[in-house]
Amino acid sequence: MSDTIIRVENLGKKYIIGHQQEGRSRYVALRDVMADTAKSVIKKVRHPKARNTDNQEEFWALKDVSFEVKRGDRVGIIGRNGAGKSTLLKILSRITEPTTGRVELNGRVASLLEVGTGFHPELTGRENIYLNGAILGMTRVEIKKKFDEIVDFAEVEKFLDTPVKRYSSGMYVRLAFAVAAHLEPEILVVDEVLAVGDAAFQKKCLGKMEDVAKNEGRTVLFVSHNMAAINTLCTRGILLDSGGLLLNGTIDEVTPYYQAQSRIINTEQSDLSKAIHKGTGKAQFSSITVNPFNHSGEMLSGIYSGCDLLIETIIKCFDNVNDINVAIIIYDINNYRLIDVNTAKNGVFLTLGQGEEASVSFMIRELLLKPGIYLIGLWLGRGGIEEIDNIDNATNFNVEENPQDRKYVESFPGPYLCKFSSEIIYR
Repeated sequence: MSDTIIRVENLGKKYIIGHQQEGRSRYVALRDVMADTAKSVIKKVRHPKARNTDNQEEFWALKDVSFEVKRGDRVGIIGRNGAGKSTLLKILSRITEPTTGRVELNGRVASLLEVGTGFHPELTGRENIYLNGAILGMTRVEIKKKFDEIVDFAEVEKFLDTPVKRYSSGMYVRLAFAVAAHLEPEILVVDEVLAVGDAAFQKKCLGKMEDVAKNEGRTVLFVSHNMAAINTLCTRGILLDSGGLLLNGTIDEVTPYYQAQSRIINTEQSDLSKAIHKGTGKAQFSSITVNPFNHSGEMLSGIYSGCDLLIETIIKCFDNVNDINVAIIIYDINNYRLIDVNTAKNGVFLTLGQGEEASVSFMIRELLLKPGIYLIGLWLGRGGIEEIDNIDNATNFNVEENPQDRKYVESFPGPYLCKFSSEIIYR
């Protein structure tokens, strides 16, 4: 038997994107729909072979991707948002068909691509375990054999006979992952969905994936922006960029290359409309801008140890909100939290009406971080009462050594060169 369990050859996936006509308002009246339909019918009668491409655009989510995965490999699939990671997993999971190329799978695939994948909301947790097992091709006897292990791992025994539509997102994920990991698929596919679970459960899941790969010889495909988790679990890496395969190699080769790609300083405004937002959504961060300054207030061309760093956020409100705390969190490349600054510490709380916008900026004075790549997360909410918006990785920046100031080039243990201070600008 060949050791190759997944073979992908010249894989491509094309979507047709529709665009709204210029001058057309967002809300369309019935007469406009009827007129457009009549025009479309007439056009098809006159030109039956013509395609309507006036407001359409071809978009290749994946293009010419080829690779092989060996049995027992733990593969981390990484890349920026929009790189094609989720599209690749959907094709491997047979959720969608490729436009070009082919995929050869030599084993059963269990996928966990979003909260509640493969669950029926009206069925109980118990019934969904059997349903998922049947979908994966397991017999009732095989499912029953693993049933107790699944329930123990998911920690949902108390709610086993409750319809899953009443489960929290965390309970959904616990049960869905437990089913996918314990029903012995040859290939386990896991997307960023584990980020929904708490830290203890994420650690438990990573341990389980490592166990099924190392001890049971099964193959794991894992998509995550958490480089610490990727480096801990995976032995190989696949780096995607703009739908293409940029690098395929050992995880020690791929993650440093990906991190080096991120060394672009985001001094321009970054749109957050496509970021992963968590929370109630009553208000959301719409953009973030990062700008470095020297101590005289002049903007710098790069971010250096010891400079002042201005982080400006724009918040759009979709419902009335009050007493809101705004926070930024700076992480290192392994997602360890280093700096947490929020408006509540300064006694400032945000109040906005529906449709309003606010700008909240954070000035980090004398940013004494060692040279390296750092991530910025954003949070909006009311303490432990309500999480309105949460973006784990809104943007990133690279701290460089300052050749003109040897004070900050010295080698210190840990990420800090010394203490930092901060202030908040609110308007």
